Amino acid sequence: MRLVVTGSSGTIGTRLCETLLAQKHDVVGVDRRPNAWNAEIQKLTVVRDLRDPHALDDVPPDGVDAIVHLAAEARVHDLVIDPSRALDNMQTVFNALEWSRKHSIPFLFASSRECYGNIDADRYTEDRVRIENCESPYAASKLTGEALVHAYRRCYDLPSVILRFSNVYGAYDTSNRVIPLFFRQASRSEPLVIFGEEKCLDFTYIDDAVRGILLAVGKIRDVSGGTFNIACGQGTTLQKLAQVMCELLHSGSSMSVKPSRVGEVFHYVADITAARERLGYEPTVPFDEGIVRTVEWYKAHASVTTAA
Repeated sequence: MRLVVTGSSGTIGTRLCETLLAQKHDVVGVDRRPNAWNAEIQKLTVVRDLRDPHALDDVPPDGVDAIVHLAAEARVHDLVIDPSRALDNMQTVFNALEWSRKHSIPFLFASSRECYGNIDADRYTEDRVRIENCESPYAASKLTGEALVHAYRRCYDLPSVILRFSNVYGAYDTSNRVIPLFFRQASRSEPLVIFGEEKCLDFTYIDDAVRGILLAVGKIRDVSGGTFNIACGQGTTLQKLAQVMCELLHSGSSMSVKPSRVGEVFHYVADITAARERLGYEPTVPFDEGIVRTVEWYKAHASVTTAA
């Protein structure tokens, strides 16, 4: 199998490319940043800014089975502060779709559970998305991406699939997302601030996310037009996350609770029935195991993961 992976230097992209190479598949990575984690991936990475309509012009389409579009500005609160960054997400998915259309290459779009907004549901099925529930510019950019993917499938017969990920965590994430942020703060016994007293999210271990991508790519023509939640299917409150992080690090950090921030979804647990039944997806790493693996990885890479 030969895949083009955009966002190949990011968290999911790095792990996906690493897995593909280990399985002897061919990979072409595209990212505006070099890959800082894996020299082998970097050798296969075309450093381009996907906001440029010509960024993919020199990516050879020959023999490519699918493009996996992961590249995105992915921090919800950052896009609330600077909503112009949501336009970048819309531009990059359009440019990637145009490359796919020109070369008739199937398209996998990495979307987000943020598309659901805040609705009254214990578990979220894929049919619960409503435009009027859009909570943030980031969510709007992902909904726009989904709409474009469907439009290209209908207008140009472009096989495609949409995966809605949920709080993917694990190796290679040194961002300001809540898990690496809490790790850094707890490592220094700094205060942990929890935004949302009852905030509960579905944390998905990175290897499960990658498995979902590989399953979807393998069946992309059979499930074309499908949208699937890729998640653990297990809710974890931020208060529990903070407590577990402090316990694993033997941290003296204090914990405080503040109101949820504007634009953020405060409760989400995925219904993964569709992914189970149509893709054969089954998460294998529950939160209690995944967070231990993640903390151990962070400790082993402390020079990077504890940096301010």
